[in-house]
Amino acid sequence: MTWGLLVAVASLAAAVAFWHSSLAARERANAVAQEACTGASVQMLDGTVAIHRLRLVRGSDAPLVWHRTYVFEYTADGYQRQRGFVVMTGDAVDTVGLGPRAV
Repeated sequence: MTWGLLVAVASLAAAVAFWHSSLAARERANAVAQEACTGASVQMLDGTVAIHRLRLVRGSDAPLVWHRTYVFEYTADGYQRQRGFVVMTGDAVDTVGLGPRAV
């Protein structure tokens, strides 16, 4: 086996691992966003979250972890779209937020 082939296989394995962890994180963010909308008695629109920011940060128990910010839209009245967010570090959910709503 040549070094080039070894590097190519290792790169492919790293890309597949990143893709798999990203899918798992997105599924978790979707579930958390849906729970937040249900708890606030609002309707989540489009049924999914979208990645807004992705970066590497130092974790508390791991040297480097992915810090992901997902955004989603929801409505309280059926007319106006509002934006919410889910922030995750590694596999853990850090923050879930809904934008300001009219009273």
